[in-house]
Amino acid sequence: MTKQEIAEIKKLLTPKNCSITRICGCYVDGEKNKKTELKQAFLALPEEEMFKYFEILRKTLSGTLGKNLMTLEFPLKSEEEGGTQEFLLRLRDSKLKDDALLEEFYDKIIANYEFVGNYLILVIHDVYDVPGRTSDGIDMEDASDEIYEYILACICPVELSKPGLSYNAVENTFQNRIRDWVVSLPETGFLFPAFTDRSSDIHSALYYSKDPEELRDGFVSELLGCPLPLSAGDQKETFQTLIEETLGEDCGIEVVKNIHEKLTEMAEEHKEEPEPLVLAKNEVKTILADSGVSNEKLEAFDRCYDETAGETTALLASNVMNTRTFEVKTPDVVIKVSPDRTDLIETRTINGLECLVIRLDGGVMVNGITVRPMADETDEDEE
Repeated sequence: MTKQEIAEIKKLLTPKNCSITRICGCYVDGEKNKKTELKQAFLALPEEEMFKYFEILRKTLSGTLGKNLMTLEFPLKSEEEGGTQEFLLRLRDSKLKDDALLEEFYDKIIANYEFVGNYLILVIHDVYDVPGRTSDGIDMEDASDEIYEYILACICPVELSKPGLSYNAVENTFQNRIRDWVVSLPETGFLFPAFTDRSSDIHSALYYSKDPEELRDGFVSELLGCPLPLSAGDQKETFQTLIEETLGEDCGIEVVKNIHEKLTEMAEEHKEEPEPLVLAKNEVKTILADSGVSNEKLEAFDRCYDETAGETTALLASNVMNTRTFEVKTPDVVIKVSPDRTDLIETRTINGLECLVIRLDGGVMVNGITVRPMADETDEDEE
């Protein structure tokens, strides 16, 4: 799914555009016991409660594509009878009115979701009458020819509120605040089916994880049956290892600067596109070639890529390198430079020592104090 498609579904989770038919939930304690369940028409909720649910549901569609939000594809076997996709399809088609299916859904989550503490499982059913759209992106509310029926599920921690003092307006006194069990924003969730090309895609689901480094592989495997991509952190580490192993002794600052500049250029060209910039094996190899990596080193690239990332693994440019800044780090010093001014940094050998040289271009501040470059003294030393 693209950012625009996610935003379109997110707009439905507002009072103005709400068409949610039903909401169900199950409160689970730290011992994995079901404590209570919720089943009712969403529009029958009190307005204040409805707004709280909107906040939770919208959070499940928030975050960065490729980090917090990932479109997962179902393998063919999951679509067979008894498969994970087939089960979710039956759950959606039941409109959350089949109690046996709901209980089975809760049981699947409870059995596979590893969490210390209490949590609330929420799931909604909605039917979206997708409006037609003109070539210039204007919605035509009276020209709908597509119905998107979906479920959105999320898992929210339930935690005790913090202790503190509160004001009792009746008694006009301050007193110890009663601690309540509060539902927090979701840690995990998914949208099924995916909304691809503004249409139902029953072969995919959109998965949400609050922590991009805690994707819960086992939980996703058992509940959705979909393979997960590498986390954002793993993609970055994989890319860094790939560069280091491919270049070997030739992995110097200038080459890495060139790679960074090439990625920055590609990101700038791609920024208006709805989908994130994906780097497959051939794209990464082209970047290295364009950055001045020798043919001899490129010959080792294919083997390094297959061993490090996997032949069919693709990496997101936004995950592997920060194109908004260029960073040079030593054990004692960290230098950050604007990506369009990497020319200010170079390496030189001075008095037999390899040094990092930064050209002072414009005003210089040290601890917030404007200082003058010591140009005159330097010139005298050189003379």
